[in-house]
Amino acid sequence: MSQTILIVDDDPNIRDVLSIALRQAGFTTVEAADGEAALRAVAEEGPDLVVLDIGLPEKDGLEVCRDLRRDSDVPVLFLTARSDEIDRVLGLEMGGDDYVSKPFSPRELVARVKAILKRSGGALPDHELLKRGLLEVDETRHLTRVAGQPVQLTSREMDILVKLMAKPDHVVARPRLVDSVYGLNVVVSDRTMDSHLRNLRAKLAEAGIEDAIETVHGVGVRMGPCRGA
Repeated sequence: MSQTILIVDDDPNIRDVLSIALRQAGFTTVEAADGEAALRAVAEEGPDLVVLDIGLPEKDGLEVCRDLRRDSDVPVLFLTARSDEIDRVLGLEMGGDDYVSKPFSPRELVARVKAILKRSGGALPDHELLKRGLLEVDETRHLTRVAGQPVQLTSREMDILVKLMAKPDHVVARPRLVDSVYGLNVVVSDRTMDSHLRNLRAKLAEAGIEDAIETVHGVGVRMGPCRGA
């Protein structure tokens, strides 16, 4: 079974970016938007690690960590936008295992999660093969297949496809898709994303699945059934 990571942040965009990155790495994710919900999730879900934002409303991350440490030794990775070193030191003194500052690289955060789990003796997940209909994606090996036949994608096209495949039935708004692919602090035009999506659709259609990516007008895009002709 894959390891479960609890993501605690009041910003749904950050939760979504982290969830996608961690799922791509083979983890299972659970989300909470505030401190009380985080404590309930730890009790109910028993996560293997908690990614915990310090700047939560009402009960902040430091308080949540202090409450957790009364009866749990679950590893905690702090996520903070604060530049004050005191908060980071306090977090570690309260039992946090590491911290990542915002803005962050999703890849760096995943690497920190893996390092903490390795130190704490938690087993790391094998890479996950994503499947939908005739489509199969192995991000770790940068392989995409349609009905067993390889499809050559650029790294950016692969990033987009993996993001959509991580939650294939969810509609993803273009701005959120841009954030999850490029990061939160990179400005990318809608035209650029539309061009990537158009090229990705064309390659998958040429391989035999014209229904790979659906547009939900006024909302965003999602994976189609990928059944082919």
